Amino acid sequence: MKCFYCDFTAFSGQNAAADRYVAAVLAEADLYPKTAVDTLYVGGGTPTELSASQLTALLGGLASRFGPLSALREATVEASPESASEDRLDALADAGVGRLSLGLQTASDRLLKTVGRSHTFSDFKRVFRSARRRGFSLNVDLMQGLPGQSLKDVGADLDAVLGLDPDHLSIYTLQVEDRTLFAKREVELDPDFARDAMDETLGRLAAAGFRHYEVSNWAKPGREAVHNVGYWIDRPGLGLGCGASGYLDGVRYENEDRLKNYLEAVERGRRPVFSAERLEGKARLGETLMLRLRLVEGLSLTPQMQLAFRPELDALTARGLLELVGGGCSECLPTLRLTREGLFLANEVFREFVPPFDEHDRRQTRETK
Repeated sequence: MKCFYCDFTAFSGQNAAADRYVAAVLAEADLYPKTAVDTLYVGGGTPTELSASQLTALLGGLASRFGPLSALREATVEASPESASEDRLDALADAGVGRLSLGLQTASDRLLKTVGRSHTFSDFKRVFRSARRRGFSLNVDLMQGLPGQSLKDVGADLDAVLGLDPDHLSIYTLQVEDRTLFAKREVELDPDFARDAMDETLGRLAAAGFRHYEVSNWAKPGREAVHNVGYWIDRPGLGLGCGASGYLDGVRYENEDRLKNYLEAVERGRRPVFSAERLEGKARLGETLMLRLRLVEGLSLTPQMQLAFRPELDALTARGLLELVGGGCSECLPTLRLTREGLFLANEVFREFVPPFDEHDRRQTRETK
């Protein structure tokens, strides 16, 4: 069952196609030139819906093409408490995967039902401890702003998860996307609650020794998500699979998100790319600003960025959402970063760097939608 907040590519009743899909992902890899990789991320929500033998085939096939997974700087697989069985965890460990990202969302069994999750917190703890015994580095996903969630629930979630001693935490504020069940039910986020919840989180995790290094991510020292940081600093990445996205040779691309179209394209020897775009000029600078501002440390603001986005930067700085630090000498570039207030309103900041850039163009875009 798809979670009520999820708008990712997902299919039901397609287990019979799993072997075919694994073969297609590996065949797709062969459609690209051989390339060196140093991180792997197998995501999409529920890779552990694959059986242990299918996971072995997928990861073994990737290792034969890109090198042993245990030799990578980081190899992460997302795992769901409902499906991360003992034999699947063994398969991941045997394949050389060193890091798991576990989707908990909340430690409240009441709220888990509210968001459409079929596991309990007890199920999650069992999987977490089994994974820890196998030596995995562990990330836990949490969500805040869920329907019916209180600040007491937020505190209880943090207590429960910190008690398990994870290496990394990803904590997201609920966003109600158009294609989700929550959108159909007209669920709305309370921004005041979201701010209070994040305030509580920032204080609690700092006291627990976690470094806040990205808008939604905290890590113990040295446990930052290497693969994800690579995305935020614009490193190239090969995206494989239905609905996957990649960034190669300056081009961002997205694959077919319909399983039938994806499989047929690969089986005909064609890259299953649905759309591709090369950003240039102001759009390229804007994307760099948007991505790197996700990192709490910010980025060096170049003269080109300042020239292209002076009105936006001035307005956001005046509102107290961005700040400039350093840059006092003639050869030093100032660092641009989100303020604490900017962390709460990060999406408002980011959209200033996405086309269309001026208010006239934005108004025209809204009117034509």
